[in-house]
Order: sequence, then C-alpha cells, then structure tokens
Amino acid sequence: QVQLAESGGGLVQAGDSLRLSCEAPGRTFNNYVTGWFRQAPGKEREFVAAMIWSADRTRYAGSVKGRFTISRDNAKKTDYLQMNSLTVGDTAVYYCAIGRRLDSGSYYSSEPAYDYWGQGTQVTVSS
Repeated sequence: QVQLAESGGGLVQAGDSLRLSCEAPGRTFNNYVTGWFRQAPGKEREFVAAMIWSADRTRYAGSVKGRFTISRDNAKKTDYLQMNSLTVGDTAVYYCAIGRRLDSGSYYSSEPAYDYWGQGTQVTVSS
C-alpha cells in the first residue's frame, strides 16, 4: 500500500499561482503513472493532468493546458502540479493518484487507471 499526501492548496486570488505537492515517502518504485484530478462543489471529479511513466509524456485537460505543469522528483518521492494564472473556475479539491497497471498509461484520464489516491487538498480562487 502506498500512502499519498497532497499539500500546497490554499486561498488565492485570480491570476495567482500555486504549486501542489504529492508526497509518497513509502514509494519503492519510480515507474508509474501520476494523475491529478479535481472535484468542484456539486460536480463530478475530473481529470486535470497526467505524467505517463516518464517526464517526457504528459497530458493535460483542455481547460488547464498552458497554465498547469505536472512534474516529478524521484529523489524526493514527490510529484508536483504547478498551477499558474488561476481562475475562479479552478476552485476545487485536488487529488493526486498513482497507477502501476499496464493499462494505466492508456486510460490515464479515468479514475479506474489508478491504484492509490491521496486525501485531497483544497484550492480556492477568489475573483
């Protein structure tokens, strides 16, 4: 079992930036798919970004492409989501997830692709 812990959320103004972290101190592997998802009040959880096995394969939802960047530091066992030019529409609880199955990379935008989930961190953007 891999425990994930998100941090870095908070209350910011539109146009500001935040960097979310997803720590997995018990992780013993470096080959995996990372997904970031978010859930706004009254809405279903949605895909935000993914790193598919390695740093040269990243994918983003259209609503965040060009503003958000996913990255990884294996030495720190931490994944990151840099969020720039935040808007009120980005307000949500953000979750990180890790997938290790063979098809995790093919279905990276779907929740069933992931084996482990964090507890979420709240991001609130005010206008």
